[in-house]
Amino acid sequence: MRIYSNNSAVNIEQLIADEVKRLSTQFGKSFLDCENLIELTGLGRDNVRALMHSKAFPVTKVGNRQVVSILAFVAWQVNSLPEAV
Repeated sequence: MRIYSNNSAVNIEQLIADEVKRLSTQFGKSFLDCENLIELTGLGRDNVRALMHSKAFPVTKVGNRQVVSILAFVAWQVNSLPEAV
């Protein structure tokens, strides 16, 4: 496990790659469904479903199911962080 210091310049791409690898190992797959997102975020089912229907969230439809790739989810999280002043 890598530890990122506040004093060092964080390589965002490496941070994303490490988190994608961690989540892929944890869940044993490349895509997350609603139940996985509930577990990851701690949000309720209704809030996760609302998030998955929002235009800003990187969801993919597979038949009637909606899933999000782990890479897209982590990149969305990083891009949603407020800018440091």
